[in-house]
Amino acid sequence: MAVLAVGAFLGIAVERLVEGQKRAERRAYWQGRNSGRKSGKVVPFKKDGTRDAAKANGTAIDQLAVVMAADFKARALLNRPEANLFKALDAAVIARNPGWQVMAQVSLGEFLASEDKDAYFAINSKRVDFALMCPDAKVRHAIEYQGSGHHQDGGAAAARDAVKKEALRKAGIGYHEVVAGHTTAGELKRLVEKLVPGT
Repeated sequence: MAVLAVGAFLGIAVERLVEGQKRAERRAYWQGRNSGRKSGKVVPFKKDGTRDAAKANGTAIDQLAVVMAADFKARALLNRPEANLFKALDAAVIARNPGWQVMAQVSLGEFLASEDKDAYFAINSKRVDFALMCPDAKVRHAIEYQGSGHHQDGGAAAARDAVKKEALRKAGIGYHEVVAGHTTAGELKRLVEKLVPGT
């Protein structure tokens, strides 16, 4: 009986340890997603009117409660300069090779994988402005639009770009920048011709 009791105790302890690790991973995942958003974290209210930060990063049920208590409205995926670039880029890619696609605002976690969970969480919520996808549905190149205010945040944008560049480099995916006011339509066309194989 004593052996069975010790075995049951150890089994329960191991199960709680594993569940605690999974909960910590989920919390880290949601913290990573929320930290990448410009508007900051969405944190629910407690009954006394104060914010409850723990629930914002909790289970799907907690997150559903947060979403049900909030208001949402649709907004543009791209700002006007980005939308103009997307149209020009999309037209150039289709003209070059209709089998290729341009995707906008793609999360790195959707097309990069790593067995290192910390490394994956570091890039998961980061996005590239545009991804060039080949007919095999694989991202081959990432294109970042550098607007006029891109590097005016004390170096944070440069640090984020460095993280993205290194992850993309290791995955064998090209990284290219289009700078506002410096990249002409002809230069964009030549970039597409260099990156996308013709039909």
